Amino acid sequence: MLILAWGAGLLLATHFFGKWEDRQNNPNQQPQSVHGDDYIEVRLASGRGGHYLLDGQINGETVTFLLDTGASAVAIPAELAKRLNLKPGAPVTLSTANGLSAGFRTRLSNVQLGDIHLRDVAALIAPGMDGDQVLLGMSALKQLEFTQKGGTLVLRQSTSLK
Repeated sequence: MLILAWGAGLLLATHFFGKWEDRQNNPNQQPQSVHGDDYIEVRLASGRGGHYLLDGQINGETVTFLLDTGASAVAIPAELAKRLNLKPGAPVTLSTANGLSAGFRTRLSNVQLGDIHLRDVAALIAPGMDGDQVLLGMSALKQLEFTQKGGTLVLRQSTSLK
């Protein structure tokens, strides 16, 4: 009985430590939105490595975004693009930190970051990209105002009609 109790305790500790570690890497798993008179704002805390990760959605499917102001477009790993049923369009040569690679243009009907909704976002399907994280590049970020200070990044979408 003592062995079963120790085993159950170890299993629970492993489970809770894993959840804690996930929150340290991505503290924005359930981003909170602030609504003002003419804006929607999402505040993000930096993760363990100083990166800004955020759980959001592409076309209604949950994904994890890594904000990358150095990327000109939203970049999606090919395997994830298949799961999201994204259609590859015209081929394109991608210039990455690892050199040149081939990819495909695509469009995202809806990108959701908290209560911020972006429509018709240009994106790239990147067959050489590993993992499940989506690089949230400037093709999406250019639709927002963003500021960073002291480990917090604020994304702001204007809701005023202009």
